[in-house]
Amino acid sequence: MIITCVFSWGDQKTHSCWRRERERERETHTHIDSVGGVHLVTYCCRFRRIFQKIRAKSRSSAMPETTTRASKEREAAKGSGNPFQVLCYEQVDRLHRVMEAPIPVHGRGNFPTLDVRLKDLVRVVRRNLQDTGIHLRDVRLNGGAASYVLGSADQAYNDLDLIFGLTLTSEHDLRKVKDAVLHSLLDFFPRGVNKDRMSPASLNEAYVHKMVKICTETDRWSLISLANIRGKNVELKFADTIRRPFQFSVDSFQIVLDSLVTFYDVSKAPITEHFYPTVIAESVYGDFNVALYHLNNKLIATRNPEEIRGGGLLKYCNLLVRGYSATDDSDLLQLEKYMCSRFFIDFSDVAEQKVKLENYLSDHFLDEETHLKYRYLTILWNVVNESTICLMGHERRQTLDLIHQLGQRVLMVGEPRGAYHRVEYQNQPVLTFDQDKSNLIIDQVYYGPFSYSYPGMDRPQHYYTVYSYDYTNPSSSSSSSSSSSSSSSSPCPYCEVCTQCVA
Repeated sequence: MIITCVFSWGDQKTHSCWRRERERERETHTHIDSVGGVHLVTYCCRFRRIFQKIRAKSRSSAMPETTTRASKEREAAKGSGNPFQVLCYEQVDRLHRVMEAPIPVHGRGNFPTLDVRLKDLVRVVRRNLQDTGIHLRDVRLNGGAASYVLGSADQAYNDLDLIFGLTLTSEHDLRKVKDAVLHSLLDFFPRGVNKDRMSPASLNEAYVHKMVKICTETDRWSLISLANIRGKNVELKFADTIRRPFQFSVDSFQIVLDSLVTFYDVSKAPITEHFYPTVIAESVYGDFNVALYHLNNKLIATRNPEEIRGGGLLKYCNLLVRGYSATDDSDLLQLEKYMCSRFFIDFSDVAEQKVKLENYLSDHFLDEETHLKYRYLTILWNVVNESTICLMGHERRQTLDLIHQLGQRVLMVGEPRGAYHRVEYQNQPVLTFDQDKSNLIIDQVYYGPFSYSYPGMDRPQHYYTVYSYDYTNPSSSSSSSSSSSSSSSSPCPYCEVCTQCVA
């Protein structure tokens, strides 16, 4: 079969490419006839495929850069369908540094602070579980720490989440797991501390930040979180079955630690580029490459958010405030509606919503991240305001007022701390707080603005409260409010002696 094709002689790039391919192929059955600047090239079917490939390359090079980048992103996001991947040396080295880093577990009262390394904690807990007769499948690193290990850029993480896969058949197994974890803490006590009278109840009261136990038909797991005053808690999850092991694709990574822990036990040689264990990671979202692409490009993707407890609403707003954005194929409005609906199903009462929001802010934000907290609450307010369809009007307004009040409280708590640091950095000896505090006197304390509204009210009422103090008698204070409804005097709500407020 002979095919004739025509192309312009002026396309120098295409012609040169064709000449190189022609010389490389050394095809003998070719006839060229020149007619007025246009060459008729007659060649066989084999050359037709080569020519189509060259033309495709030349067209792609002429396409805009944004189009090429978008096509590359779509190709990278297709994935291979494999949920597993072997870690490279850089990822294993980063994982090794996470396992070696000491983490303080702070005790309440007179209990000492424990310096715990993650690899030692995994060893001790695994040994105690096996001594109690509980079958352990594997140990995995989950959550933000796993994303930090696998991501191309440094990912910020707060908690260190460990998942111990085991078999839980009864309530008695849960009690044995709890006792094994609490007894593991005794191995990290400083030398010279008497451990004889330390019962599991006292260790629980001193070092456990929170404890969760779920036992249903589809979920059987328990969670023990060890306290850290900086919010970097060590969370140990003991799971038999979990129906929904992830919220979004970026937090779906689980790194199997068994091979690394075995390497620590049998080898004294350090981890190097030419000598390191084989570590496997899994994405429970599905395709590992797709989830990793979302992580490296800060994309938000999930499926069936109505299956997540709380709908993933708080996590979704946390991703937004940290620069993440939804994927192009996501129906953002529909996604937010499902999230809000499930959140208000699980937390229908305003008091429950307040406790949940306060705990989330304390667990996922540092104390000095005042403006980041406020931006987070602003995004949450907007999402709830625009996407809530399952609440009545007054219920929705109550939730919005709650978020607004939390935002005002965050600013009120954060501003004095920021002012203190500004004064400290200016190095002005007259204003520093390192001097004698006996000369400090409170002049006025400002609270507000606050707002309140009732059903049927045209606009919310705002009032400001200012407490003034008498310089001669600090213990007596009088208050005056700019609102007409609060004209009666009241003492300072913090303390009786005014100078103690700044102590």
